[in-house]
Amino acid sequence: MLGPRVHSNQMPTAIKNSIIDISSEETTKELANDFSNYLKGGEVIFLYGEMGVGKTTFVKYLINQFQTKKNLIISEVTSPTFNLLNEYEADNLVIKHYDLFRLKDESEVKNLDLFDKNKNTITLIEWPELIKKENFKKTIDLTFNYENELNNRSVKIAGLD
Repeated sequence: MLGPRVHSNQMPTAIKNSIIDISSEETTKELANDFSNYLKGGEVIFLYGEMGVGKTTFVKYLINQFQTKKNLIISEVTSPTFNLLNEYEADNLVIKHYDLFRLKDESEVKNLDLFDKNKNTITLIEWPELIKKENFKKTIDLTFNYENELNNRSVKIAGLD
């Protein structure tokens, strides 16, 4: 059985250390919208999970929610698989969306601007397995999974205060 459905009135308990059902695009959007309320800038978020499980869809809704809150034009958010990084602005925030899928070893990570500790930046990293966590003071981990023989999807959030 999957965890609780996410609704705004139960977010403080549902978002932390729960398995959250994101089987529909609408529940993914709701989670991204609610999750955005916890982010102020300076966060580093690792997104784990197989290809096609919903990481980029979640990122799209998260970035668009920040833009909506600031009455900005909504960006088309795509996976930065080939260029490794897409940057988005949301007023005083810069959101950096990395996709490290094509990187082969740790030395390639060093050439990226991943370790920027700017309080006005939110860093989202898909496929973070090559990164040493000790390079960051703190990360928020989102682990996306297929459930029920690939018929459903879920996410578990760890490291969110």
